Amino acid sequence: MKGILGIKKGMTQVFTKSGKLIPVTVIEVEPNVVTQIKTTEKDGYDAIQLGCQTVRPKVSNKAKIGHTNKANTEPKRFLREIRGVDVSNYTLGQVIDASLFTKGEIVDVSGVSKGKGFQGVIKRYNQSRGPMGHGSQYHRGVGSLGTMLPMHVIKGKKMPGHMGNENCTIQNLEIVDVDLENNVILVKGNVPGPKQSLVMIRTSVKKGEKVNETEEFISYVEVVEEPENTDETVEESAPVTESTETEEQKEEPQEEVSE
Repeated sequence: MKGILGIKKGMTQVFTKSGKLIPVTVIEVEPNVVTQIKTTEKDGYDAIQLGCQTVRPKVSNKAKIGHTNKANTEPKRFLREIRGVDVSNYTLGQVIDASLFTKGEIVDVSGVSKGKGFQGVIKRYNQSRGPMGHGSQYHRGVGSLGTMLPMHVIKGKKMPGHMGNENCTIQNLEIVDVDLENNVILVKGNVPGPKQSLVMIRTSVKKGEKVNETEEFISYVEVVEEPENTDETVEESAPVTESTETEEQKEEPQEEVSE
C-alpha cells in the first residue's frame, strides 16, 4: 500500500495515437512530507501521516507548528494518515512526489463529494414523480412513509435531507500519465469533490499493484526548428553601411594631398 495527497484541478481529455479519446482528471501533487510515523508497538497500528500545502506560521497554531518541526518542515494545511503501508520504507521528514506512481497503475481516489444542500427524494434517491396533471394532487412528494403496524416511520426511510458533502472513494481508476515537471497526475475518469479540493490517491484495494499497458498519446507541443546559419547567408545578409563608404572617400583625397 502506498499513497499521496493531491489537489483536484479539474477535468480534460487526451488522445491516443490510435484515435481514442480518454477523459481524465488532473490532480496536482505537490511534494508531500512524512510528518509522523506510527507503529504497532507505540500506537497499535502501522501508518504514516502525510502533510501537503505549506502555510504561513501566522495562519497555523503552536501545536501544529511544534508537530511539523519534529519533521524539520514548515506548517502544512492538510494532514492525513495512510494505513497498511510498510513503515520501514519511510523516514520522518521524507519528501514524496508524483514519481511514487507510474503510468498504468490501478488506484483508489478518496475525497469529499460536492455538497448539494437540502434536496428532495427525486434528486436525492432518483425516485419517480407523480402525474403532473392538476387533478392528481401528487407531483414530487415523498409518498407513503410506511405501514400501519409499527405506527411510526421505520428507521432508514428514504426522505428529503442533506445531499452530498460525504467522504467517498472511487475504486479501480487507472493512472493515464504522470507529469513530473508540473507535478501532475492524470487519472482516467472522474474523482469525488469540487475543484481545488483535497483528494487522496492510494493503491487499489481490489487490484493491488496491477499495472495496465498504456498507449502513446498525441503531443500538441510545437517544435520550432531554428534555421542553420551558414557562411553564404551571413555574407548575403551583411549590408554595406554608409559609414564605410564615407571613410574610404575621406582617405582618398588625403593620399593625393600628401603626394
